[in-house]
Amino acid sequence: MTEDQLEQEALGWLAEVGYAVHSGLDIAQDGANPQRADYRQVILPFRLREAIQRLNPSIPTAAREDALQQVLDLGIPALLSANRALHKLLVGGVPVQYQKDGDTRGDFVRLVDWLDVSRNEFWAVNQFTIKGPHHTRRPDIILFINGLPLVLLELKNPADQVADIWKAYDQIQTYKAQIPDVFQYNEVLVISDGTEARLGSLSANAERFMQWRTIDGVSLDPLGEFNELETLVRGALAPQYLLDYLRYFVLFEDDGALIKKIAGYHQFHAVRAAIEHVVAASRTDSPASIQGKGGVVWHTQGSGKSITMTCFAARVMQEPAMANPTIVIITDRNDLDGQLFGVFSLAQDLLREQPVQATTRQELRQLLSNRPSGGIVFATIQKFMPGEDEDMFPVLSDRRNIVVIADEAHRTQYGFEAKLKTRKLKPEAGKSPATAVVTSDGDSTVVASTADFAPPEYKTSYQVGYAQHLRDALPQATFVAFTGTPVSSTDRDTRAVFGDYIHVYDMQQAKEDGATVAIYYESRLAKLSLKEDELAHIDDEVDELAEDEEESDQAKLKSRWAALEKIVGATPRVASVASDLVKHFEERDKAQPGKAMVVAMSRDICVHLYYEIIKLRPDWHDADPEKGAIKIVMTGSASDKALLRPHIYSAQIKKRLEKRFKDPTDPLRLVIVRDMWLTGFDAPCVHTLYVDKPMKGHNLMQAIARVNRVFKDKQGGLVVDYIGIGNELKAAMKEYTASKGRGKPTVDAHEAYSVLAEKLDVLRAMLHGFDYSGFLTGGHKTLAGAANHVLGIKTEQGREGKKRFADTALAMSKAFTLCCTLDEAKAVREEVAFMQAVKVILTKRDISAQKRTDEQRDLAIRQIISSAVVSESVVDIFDAVGLDKPNIGLLDDDFLAQVKSLPERNLAVELLERLLEGEIKSRFATNVVQEKKFSELLGNVIKRYQNRSIETAQVMEELVEMAKKFREAASRGETLGLTDDEVKFYDALAMNESAVRELTDDTLKKIAHELTENLRQNISVDWSQRESVRAKLRLMVKRILRKYKYPPDAADAAVELVLEQAESLGDAWTG
Repeated sequence: MTEDQLEQEALGWLAEVGYAVHSGLDIAQDGANPQRADYRQVILPFRLREAIQRLNPSIPTAAREDALQQVLDLGIPALLSANRALHKLLVGGVPVQYQKDGDTRGDFVRLVDWLDVSRNEFWAVNQFTIKGPHHTRRPDIILFINGLPLVLLELKNPADQVADIWKAYDQIQTYKAQIPDVFQYNEVLVISDGTEARLGSLSANAERFMQWRTIDGVSLDPLGEFNELETLVRGALAPQYLLDYLRYFVLFEDDGALIKKIAGYHQFHAVRAAIEHVVAASRTDSPASIQGKGGVVWHTQGSGKSITMTCFAARVMQEPAMANPTIVIITDRNDLDGQLFGVFSLAQDLLREQPVQATTRQELRQLLSNRPSGGIVFATIQKFMPGEDEDMFPVLSDRRNIVVIADEAHRTQYGFEAKLKTRKLKPEAGKSPATAVVTSDGDSTVVASTADFAPPEYKTSYQVGYAQHLRDALPQATFVAFTGTPVSSTDRDTRAVFGDYIHVYDMQQAKEDGATVAIYYESRLAKLSLKEDELAHIDDEVDELAEDEEESDQAKLKSRWAALEKIVGATPRVASVASDLVKHFEERDKAQPGKAMVVAMSRDICVHLYYEIIKLRPDWHDADPEKGAIKIVMTGSASDKALLRPHIYSAQIKKRLEKRFKDPTDPLRLVIVRDMWLTGFDAPCVHTLYVDKPMKGHNLMQAIARVNRVFKDKQGGLVVDYIGIGNELKAAMKEYTASKGRGKPTVDAHEAYSVLAEKLDVLRAMLHGFDYSGFLTGGHKTLAGAANHVLGIKTEQGREGKKRFADTALAMSKAFTLCCTLDEAKAVREEVAFMQAVKVILTKRDISAQKRTDEQRDLAIRQIISSAVVSESVVDIFDAVGLDKPNIGLLDDDFLAQVKSLPERNLAVELLERLLEGEIKSRFATNVVQEKKFSELLGNVIKRYQNRSIETAQVMEELVEMAKKFREAASRGETLGLTDDEVKFYDALAMNESAVRELTDDTLKKIAHELTENLRQNISVDWSQRESVRAKLRLMVKRILRKYKYPPDAADAAVELVLEQAESLGDAWTG
């Protein structure tokens, strides 16, 4: 197939969806159907004039002509600014004035009929010649609506390997420079090589060009994987879709630099689906079960949820059925409220209204009370709390056309839960106090009643959760939720308020689309130790915490957190984490330049970690917020203690730090946070997240998504775990993908190494016959020799040796950047660099949009000279417990199944021997009696911490219970005078109550001893797989039981239990 054939196919698809197809030659000034005066005109003025007249018959001719001239000459030299001006005219109309009845009237001339598709004219023109200031160019296809060139398609030959989709992208960049006038009017750019197709905006870089994978918004790739262009034409460029898209899904943001954004297919169809649900939920004749419940849009973090919300707000504001609604946007944190408000404020062109932010509870009530219509109001959920003298939140508006948009709807505070509240009343003469009681009827509705619970001077009432306060304030509103993490399967509150999912775009789909990058995971647990002489002192310090434990679950949680914080924040541990972090980050930065965030457990730990890091790298520090490579971003006030005050910044300085961190060229490369910037913060150049804070569930998912943003050549985001979040990460990921059961969105660093090893083997095989063993000292001669050898490799399956080597080397390089901190990868990095250098020589002269030879050569040099990360204080937990390092992704159950199949008790013994080492094991072997003793509480925390590390290796939570069983078995063995193995058989025999009653304890001991000796002598390596051997052992066990008169009714069960126990000991006995 040729490029011309692809062009003709595309024109055929466009004709089928409603375009009139014309040749650029025919409509030129000297063609059969002239539509423009010369090749410099990029608009078809005759078609535009006719459309203006057709769509605006009541406006005088002179005013219509004025509108035409405004469009023909935008009068703005800057391309993107001119494009923004045109978009305003396109969507809102061209402002004109004219005289009527002696008065000057203002009006808008419509360029497009947005409501009736049939009243517009859709042309698809191929080979449309355009003459620029110095060049004449001919784009492949331009789509005109009413004579305006709104969509440009650039196609490349599907059969030409060199002419790929990114050649089409490069061609458009050339067009921008050489024929800029046509781009003043452009809304959407499309690139395709027949196999792949992408669309993007005028300001989008290559990674922001997106696939369009659906036609109806339901089926993905309905025409097959290799028909992306036809899917895009039918799903995005069809007139009925395109008009909706141009009107509500194109926005400009100017936050110091003007950029243009257009929605992806998931955003487009999510908004359309949400509009349908919201309109239905707001109708009085809808079923009661859906009234007020607009539903939940779940779009994974990094996929543009804020833009989706903005487009939804713009669309619902213009929806005729909603009759100029009021939009209320709810978050649960001030920083999120500010971030989202900023996004909406930048999109005023699209929204056509200035959002307002309620800064106080009183201001919220003023903004919403009896508001007749319209408006976009931002507020935090906490502002819907009743006043001290109120039992219920007052009604602010009972209008039905109010839409409440909740950001991050998974937060638990959106519940209906109620708490008993008692407050002292001011006595009033002649009146007795009444109490409001709020109870749930089970159907997410609330009934209020009055009852007296207390003496007159006090009033006791139930105070409900924020969800109910929202309903009380806006009883007829429709609620719609947007979340980047799934609503918990056990969280009925959120669904009670919002209804079920209306659109899902999960992490796997986003990764497939290139909307996000994969998240990789690396465990680097920091070891702990205790000093004996500190324990007594700590006991005294935390007596108050121990007392608090009895008061409430919340106090218990705080005391446990405080205990863990003492351990995590211990100076030796912080120093070891800082040392490893610095080395790790520098190693990673050499392979893949980027930025990193560190999540610490408390503000104090943030500061201590900062000072430990700058001890190692003094040049990273600078007191000036505008300078320095490392900063802390956290909440605080002027009243904070001296340690924290240097790192507490004003809102303006935080905003400036945010801009610095988002700028890939700014020297600020490392930011330490506790809670801030973990949700709603988008910095695509961040490629590593260091976690040293216990997290789980949606908070953990929100945090790790800081590294999944697409950015240039970023191959993936890396989560480095210093505290043991592995099991929580796995649990969160399992829930995260539960609704659709889709594949594996994250990859372990070891899995990336497997890819590296595979590709390196292929490259070695290709160099077979050429001795490159001296590549470290051989210089260019060895590189040139290797390259010549590759050029001599025969072509296979149409791919020459050079192409196969280059592709394999590229895949190897990508894998290396994702696992370069692993010891296995560092062992081969010089060879990896050599292979990359050979690839550079082979491809240096090639002209390809995807080749970046200078960057690759730099990458090779950086990797050759990089030094190893060596740390005595940070351990690989798999090595520590003696397990092989598995290839585990966060969704991979293979390793979990492997752990489940291991003998339980032996695994417990092995793990405890290796993890609960030294003084911790000996001093805190038991902790049941003196629970209030903090030294033992501290020991429990240590064990929990170590158990977290085991969880990182995917061992299950039963480890704590297993440890208790082991200790009990060990102490009982001493009492009974039995060995560890004999105790295990003793337990098996004592499971039967009748045996315990009929046989003496000494008899059970003798049986256990004899079983142990006989089984140990008769077990072979593969006995459990050989039924003949199992049968022999079964008979032997029966004979021993009969010898000692073991009750026959329980003998069969005892035999099986003994053999099962023998199987669990088999590996140890035969090893």
